[in-house]
Amino acid sequence: MIELQYIVAPLLGGVIGYITNDIAILMLFRPHTAKYICGFHIPFTPGIIPKEKGRIAEAIGGVISENLMNQEVLQRYLMSDEMLLKIRSAVEEFFEKQKSNDETVEKFLRHYLSQDEINNIVTNANSNITGQVREKLQDPAIGDQIAHLAMDHVADKLGSNGAQELLAGIGGAFGGLGGAAAALFGGNIVGRFLGMFREPTEKFLASNINSMMRNNGATIVSNMISDETNKLFDTPVSTLLKEKDDQIAQVVSTIESIYKTTINDHLPKILQSIDISKIVRERINEMDVNETEKLIFMVMDKELKAIVWLGALLGMIMGSVNCLIS
Repeated sequence: MIELQYIVAPLLGGVIGYITNDIAILMLFRPHTAKYICGFHIPFTPGIIPKEKGRIAEAIGGVISENLMNQEVLQRYLMSDEMLLKIRSAVEEFFEKQKSNDETVEKFLRHYLSQDEINNIVTNANSNITGQVREKLQDPAIGDQIAHLAMDHVADKLGSNGAQELLAGIGGAFGGLGGAAAALFGGNIVGRFLGMFREPTEKFLASNINSMMRNNGATIVSNMISDETNKLFDTPVSTLLKEKDDQIAQVVSTIESIYKTTINDHLPKILQSIDISKIVRERINEMDVNETEKLIFMVMDKELKAIVWLGALLGMIMGSVNCLIS
């Protein structure tokens, strides 16, 4: 018959191993604050994690920023074929969905911007474009060019055939005299007449065109932009994208190119500006000890329980060995 000590010793060792490991794990977190008896500090209070919270936060922040989320790791992930495919697919899916979107452009924009933001964008765009165009229209050469082109057009229209038509038309008002003049002079007299007055006429036109541009150019351009903007905002999104597959494909490629450029050229600056190590460190320090304890148990509950039961197993083994050697 098996002696009682061969049963009691392993069981007692297992219980002791279980309890000691369970207490050891609890002492990682408890107590949360230092304890005193008659003014004397009780050893091992607070628990290891509350006591070393700052150092642990510093270490975790450094490990994450230097090994888990450093530039090389993030860049490799963000520039992987899988990530680029996801971005391209997401953009293509977005445009494909908008092809059947009957909302007006203005209503569509309201999903992403407030009315005030839309108005500000339109106002600023109108102002910038108007200012740039107005600056170009201030150039006196504009009036000279328009006047010169206008006179070239008139001279072309009043060639031989055009001159005869003009004189014949004039003759119709004076009893057929124009017809006779057209037969006698053809385009020669008109051409000579135009040559005599071309230079002063061009100067007169250029001066008035430049004056009109200075005084009314900004208003004309602004009104044109406003009209075009209103037409655009009243256009359904589906109509705007109709038969624009080539342009959409170009936009998708442009967005992908911008993404690649941003990651390659600006990722180091982004990482420096956000300082992952500092964010992790500050977040851990901000967490309440109870919150930290719950988080660790949530992540490692099975592992911590395994440690407790491993203590029980080792206790049973030690109790059995003690029986055998005694």
